[in-house]
Amino acid sequence: MSRYLKEAYQAMEAYVPGEQPRDMAYLKLNTNESPFPPAPAVVAALQKQDVEQLRLYSDPTGRPLKEKLAALYGVKVENIFLSNGSDDILNFAFMAFSGEKGAVFPDITYGFYPVFARLHQVPYAEAPLKEDFSLDYRDYCGVDRLVVIANPNAPTGMTIPVGQIEEILKSNPDSVVLIDEAYVDFGGQSCYPLIADYDNLLVVRTYSKSRCMAGARLGYAIGAAGLIEDLEKLKFSTNPYNINRLTMKLGEMTVDAEAYYQEKCAEIIAVRQWTAKRLEALGFTVLPSSANFLFAKSGRIGGETLYLELKKRGILVRHFSKPRIQDFNRITIGTAEQMELLVQTIQTILTGGNL
Repeated sequence: MSRYLKEAYQAMEAYVPGEQPRDMAYLKLNTNESPFPPAPAVVAALQKQDVEQLRLYSDPTGRPLKEKLAALYGVKVENIFLSNGSDDILNFAFMAFSGEKGAVFPDITYGFYPVFARLHQVPYAEAPLKEDFSLDYRDYCGVDRLVVIANPNAPTGMTIPVGQIEEILKSNPDSVVLIDEAYVDFGGQSCYPLIADYDNLLVVRTYSKSRCMAGARLGYAIGAAGLIEDLEKLKFSTNPYNINRLTMKLGEMTVDAEAYYQEKCAEIIAVRQWTAKRLEALGFTVLPSSANFLFAKSGRIGGETLYLELKKRGILVRHFSKPRIQDFNRITIGTAEQMELLVQTIQTILTGGNL
């Protein structure tokens, strides 16, 4: 750290991404990436002229992609905001929509929420999840502050019904309610239709998970025109060309290949269910998941020990050291073959294989 960094940032703890080691070839089940490539039509979309046009700035309005997304969801173009990954939208939301009371989000959720709050010096409260790790929507009713909820939640994979989200919206008419739907396509229910009735709802989506494009960095928000206009103002005040030309084109082609992605989501859901049953047969506690991952703990081996033993054998899962969840590991759902290998490896570990 240099002596020039502002004092307010010196003690700040940054977000820690999932590890990306290069010392050997790993089966990566730690960062919730898709095991599948983008749709064939998306892969084939880029032409030589697209690469040649990298000398030109991208379209700062992203109008063609907005039109496709608006048509997909049955909303207007002015209800869509595009970003360089959904984290950009979260950043802007904490910057713009947290009032004097600040923000509130669960105590066990996406680790970037408290980071963004500290970055923008936003006071925040963490509402504890219940003993079974479910979320009590009443903790967010009438709080009169920015509400941020991942639905499905990460790392638990659990959801709350749209009706409860509507109760939160009704009870906080003067505050923004942000619903982070990064994983909604794997079994959750989207609340975006509620934007027709609530101008304080901001729904955040990403291409990183169900759309198999984590490396392309593309996210979007669906919300009332006023909220989208606010986000556009921040974008044009920081980085108007925030999405590169190639990503923009791939994003458009992805919308056209919706059937492919729904098929892949169905495959992941089926493999998730199979994996959960196999883990439960091995004595694991597995939380009910509507995401592309499982949150599970064994009664026979500690969470960190299992993580380390799997890593030694070339399989990465995500372990969190937070006391309440330190016995759990978050396991991304891969292909059927990959999950079979995971289960077999865990069986070996549990039976004392080279522990």
